[in-house]
Amino acid sequence: MGEGAVWGARVEETLVPAAPLSPRPAHPQASEDKVKQLVTEIGWEIQQLSMAGCYWLSGSTLEHVARCRGLVKVNLSGCHLTSLRLSKVLSALQCLRSLAIDVSPGFDASQLSGECKATLSRVRELKQTLYTPSYGVVPCCTSLEKLLLYFEILDRTREGAVLSGQLMVGQSNVPRYQHLRVFYARLAPGYINQEVVRLYLAVLSDRTPENLHAFLISVPGSFAESGATKNLLESMARNVALDALQLPKSWLNGSALLQHMKFSSPFYFSFSRCALSGGHLIRRVIDGGRDLRSLAGLNLSGCAHCLAPDSLLRKAEDDIDSGILETLVAACGNLRHLNLSAAHHHSPEGPGRHLCQLLARLCHLRSLSLPVCAVADSAPRADRAPVQPATHAVPRGFGKKVRIGVPSGPDPFSGQAGPLPCSVFWSLLKSVPFLDRLELIGSNFSSAMPRNEPAIRNSLPPCGRAQSVGDSEVAAIGQLAFLRHLTLAQLPSILTGSGLVSIGLQCQQLQSLSLAHLGTMGKVAYTSALSDMLKHCKRLKDLREEVHSVASRG
Repeated sequence: MGEGAVWGARVEETLVPAAPLSPRPAHPQASEDKVKQLVTEIGWEIQQLSMAGCYWLSGSTLEHVARCRGLVKVNLSGCHLTSLRLSKVLSALQCLRSLAIDVSPGFDASQLSGECKATLSRVRELKQTLYTPSYGVVPCCTSLEKLLLYFEILDRTREGAVLSGQLMVGQSNVPRYQHLRVFYARLAPGYINQEVVRLYLAVLSDRTPENLHAFLISVPGSFAESGATKNLLESMARNVALDALQLPKSWLNGSALLQHMKFSSPFYFSFSRCALSGGHLIRRVIDGGRDLRSLAGLNLSGCAHCLAPDSLLRKAEDDIDSGILETLVAACGNLRHLNLSAAHHHSPEGPGRHLCQLLARLCHLRSLSLPVCAVADSAPRADRAPVQPATHAVPRGFGKKVRIGVPSGPDPFSGQAGPLPCSVFWSLLKSVPFLDRLELIGSNFSSAMPRNEPAIRNSLPPCGRAQSVGDSEVAAIGQLAFLRHLTLAQLPSILTGSGLVSIGLQCQQLQSLSLAHLGTMGKVAYTSALSDMLKHCKRLKDLREEVHSVASRG
């Protein structure tokens, strides 16, 4: 809320505070009446309005948004609006500059009125989620500077008919891209989504906007490069200087594109799952004469060799080259977001050479994603005692039941459960106290419920080095007082889950928690600790848990 004015009104949070776990309130009609009352009383003051996810609101209620004539930004994603109702709402919003909508089957751009198109012609930011092959309202948005496209089109209709990726006649107006600065497209799995995004890109390739600064495409699986996309990339290399770049891996693998791309003040690079070696990373990105102090985000997820020198004989599990990581950290000292997941990043022996020790220099980090094996203290050696198997780490009495969770008294095994101040992971987290998002994911982990990845996945056993990462390392996460989002996946050495309780007690800002494959196959021994943890998570909104398919709960 602003001083003396309502700068923003989040309907989905304001109206249903008693039902935070369900987007649909217990009494929809009462909530619809509240929406109407709110808009009637203060609609003229509202400048920003988010109704995202309010699928339960009727079309007649959504029409009341038209009374908020001072709206500059509105999010209607997830709301059911016909073309005619959308036209009626937008016709009244002459100050609108930012819009988010869904384009569902039945959308007809020809039903948009002249007043609606006039409003759309002034919109500078558009987020459009497509559930049907369509340009949506893009052709009407002649002043677009930022275009975010989410492709969620199914390959078949509900009746089983195969959809075509060709856009409907009458929707084929050429989108206006001449003012575009940001182009982002995220595709759900399916060939129809790829066909439709190619049509958007074909138009973009005809005349690449001179002011384009960010070009990002997120595609699950493979996405073959076409003649049009190749022309687009060549045009971008000649005519624009980018600040952010993300391309499908097949467009970068084996390509010299990075050497020819121009970057002004880059703030985001994504090379997810690319066959990028450490040598290529240094030569093409860091040593290309670019100033990377402005770089805020770097995604190297799935780049198995990005921290290793060029070598045809190298295995994915071999140690990283600390010198390459040190060069990267020195060049990108202001990184706020770093993703090194889905790869084996094993640190070599020696003082100051561990990955965690080098990353500790990135004191501005706000989000970090690491493979579990990367935070292990060191490689197992022949002269070092092996880690105790999980089945022997918890004391067993003669039939005496042991409560798993918060200990009721002094714990003689507390050294196994508390964070170790001497561990490199503990030291890393101490160096980045303002981290608000942390992902610790097994390098071989594949979710059984992927959102934007192909459904066919191979299940591989955890990395051997991950066996030394357990409850004490999880407890170290409790240092992060500002942590809001946490993901833990494929940690086989989780025994009691006592570290989760530490997080619940100390990370009071936690809003989302995702747990998957904690502990050994067939055993879920952390349930009691998780229950105790959740008692302290007063701000938690999202909880996701995925257990081994053969696991049994006791």
